[in-house]
Amino acid sequence: MTQYFVYGRDRAGAGELKAQLTEEHWAFMDGYADELIARGPTLTEDREESTGSLHIVDLPDDEALKTFAYDEPYYVGGAFDTVELYRFHNHTGRTMWEFTTAVEGLGRYLVLTKDGPRPLTSDHLIVYGDLFDGDTHVGRAALVEAPDAAAAAVLVQAPDAEVHPWEFGGRR
Repeated sequence: MTQYFVYGRDRAGAGELKAQLTEEHWAFMDGYADELIARGPTLTEDREESTGSLHIVDLPDDEALKTFAYDEPYYVGGAFDTVELYRFHNHTGRTMWEFTTAVEGLGRYLVLTKDGPRPLTSDHLIVYGDLFDGDTHVGRAALVEAPDAAAAAVLVQAPDAEVHPWEFGGRR
């Protein structure tokens, strides 16, 4: 099995379409419940609207990845502007559901950086790892909790990082 990072970035105005497809999306993801490492929407700064859909998933091969990414209802329905697919090396060795050091009142964020691999340790790292396109290292992704986006970037030691508000996804 190989871990993959799949990030669909919403096209403008896709909120209503995604709302219509949410149950179908969740039903599709139910088929991958045992393989999911992390999932959830990225959000606007006020956390009111979706900007994308993130999944980190353990799959047998690239063909299974293509099925996961391109048969997914949000993708099929046209909700995404782009979909990013990378191999993922999970340094935390856990899923988001195994994150046990949550602090009430802190927000959750997806932090993407092009920096090289760095060892990070923090009680606020939910899932953290390196991104690869084939054998080429292209960056890092971290799901973290922090007081704000700037603090999330500092936690990942990448002040120039791309930071998105994020929340745990799936059925409530």
